[in-house]
Amino acid sequence: MPHLAGYLLGACIALSAAAQPQPITLRHVHGLAYSADGTKLMVPSHDGLAVFERGRWSREPGPPHDYMGFSAGGGNFYASGHPAPGSGIANPFGLIRSRDGGRTWESLGLQGESDFHLLAASGRARAIYVWSEEPNSRMRRSGLHYTLDDGRAWRRAPAAGLEGEPRALAVHPENPAQVAVATPRGVFESVDSGSTFNRVAGGQGTAVFYDLDGRHLWYGLFDSEARLARARLRAGPMAWVQLPRMENDAVAYLAQNPASRSGYAIATFRRSVYVSVDAGRSWSQVAERGVAR
Repeated sequence: MPHLAGYLLGACIALSAAAQPQPITLRHVHGLAYSADGTKLMVPSHDGLAVFERGRWSREPGPPHDYMGFSAGGGNFYASGHPAPGSGIANPFGLIRSRDGGRTWESLGLQGESDFHLLAASGRARAIYVWSEEPNSRMRRSGLHYTLDDGRAWRRAPAAGLEGEPRALAVHPENPAQVAVATPRGVFESVDSGSTFNRVAGGQGTAVFYDLDGRHLWYGLFDSEARLARARLRAGPMAWVQLPRMENDAVAYLAQNPASRSGYAIATFRRSVYVSVDAGRSWSQVAERGVAR
């Protein structure tokens, strides 16, 4: 029951896991991704990965890191953020990769240097893009950077034409040179590895996501209400996707099931999570304002 879960959390009542397990709560949401086999929806937060599988929520049995940036690509998970207490890992942990669904992680560099809140990995092109707020040992300046070799070498993208502070980042599943960014000034896309950007949509951009078919870009907007669009690439037609009712909220993250491509999920800024099995024609809510259902 949502009101009971909220009461227990707010009162900080410690209960024995054996007697009464603590309900899953999403204190923050910093990404969204399906497992490679499509059976799990992974929600990174400040205390590890929450998992929605077969209608139930649980915690992934990996380290409870504070994940800030998070993305799935090529069957792997990539993340940035802060290590779990007692892990012995330098803080922040730079860029890390998991090959086993988040159970174990390996460093790809920049430990103790960088925490990338915006991070996007390509499905099959081995491209990883990040927005770096500050310089580090591999990035001489702040801004948009990308790597094609798992972090060994980074290149800075000039991002000419991009307006506003980036809020969301996505990279095409097959073309490493194609990247999209959402900002308060709109949605922008580049086809030259971030050298130049063109505006795709005006208004407040909130989310971007390349469909796994490689032919569509999904993006979230907010004016007086939340909106979600699915647009054909290369200036093709755009269609609005019907969203569930959202009060003073908007789409922050999108994910697509790689094993069943009509399956999608969205997470909002107020930590609600919805899933669809019919390409967004209908949605089921599985978390409401951080409380798992």
